[in-house]
Amino acid sequence: MAGEINFNTAAGISCCSVYHFQRMFSFMTEIPLSEYIRRRRLTLAAFELQQSEIKVIDLALKYGYESPEAFTRAFQKIHGVTPTLARQKGIYLKSYPRLSFHITIRGEEEMNYKIIEKEGFTVFGVEEIFSIENGENLRCIPQMWERLLSDGTVERIGQASGRVWNKFSSGIMPVNAVMCHREEKANRFPYMICGFMPESGHLNTEDYTVVDIPTLTWAVFTTEVAHIQILWKRIYTEWFPISSYEPLSGPQLEMYGVAEGGKRYCEVWIPVAHK
Repeated sequence: MAGEINFNTAAGISCCSVYHFQRMFSFMTEIPLSEYIRRRRLTLAAFELQQSEIKVIDLALKYGYESPEAFTRAFQKIHGVTPTLARQKGIYLKSYPRLSFHITIRGEEEMNYKIIEKEGFTVFGVEEIFSIENGENLRCIPQMWERLLSDGTVERIGQASGRVWNKFSSGIMPVNAVMCHREEKANRFPYMICGFMPESGHLNTEDYTVVDIPTLTWAVFTTEVAHIQILWKRIYTEWFPISSYEPLSGPQLEMYGVAEGGKRYCEVWIPVAHK
């Protein structure tokens, strides 16, 4: 845990992109990769403080902190005491163990999916950047939907797409979402609430972000809208490990629909290739 950890190397060993590696790690362990690394480093640092005479400045550099002050703030946030106090006997400290793997029995619950090939298409909409740190994306993406629904943006996107939709309509709705359509800094990804470009091609895109989705093979999963976050986790922890496909870097889609009878559902689209 000391020294620099190269996420690109770790992702390469796992045969996936850095983003997919971090996301899969978070789904499987329920903690972001960066937070796991931080906790483990500060656990080892606490052991060293009590077992050696190493200087705080040297310990800070060893575990990747640019200054003793930054190390002290991070240490105190985890352990509740400063590194100096941590040297004393009788001080309570926190220990975060290494990850361990256990066999669990799963598979009793079905997953609905299909593999399709779709020619390239274009979407437009409103984009924001989110982080997977501390579950920010899980909190903030629903808030984004609520905000753009309440201010009329979602309705305007639907109208601009040219698709006719009313309370009796069924199938995929005019406004959906695309994410990860370009690379961002570590732990961050773009998420866009979007509509399909109208067939006429006539659209004033000045107020919108436009994204071209290439021709891809997609794994498409279906669930109830309320279970969308659970589905994302199951795809990466249950489906990909046993399927003959692997995820590709590139855009991922959340498509919202209404079945006959008015029941709402959601489709998750992930670009894939044969292993």
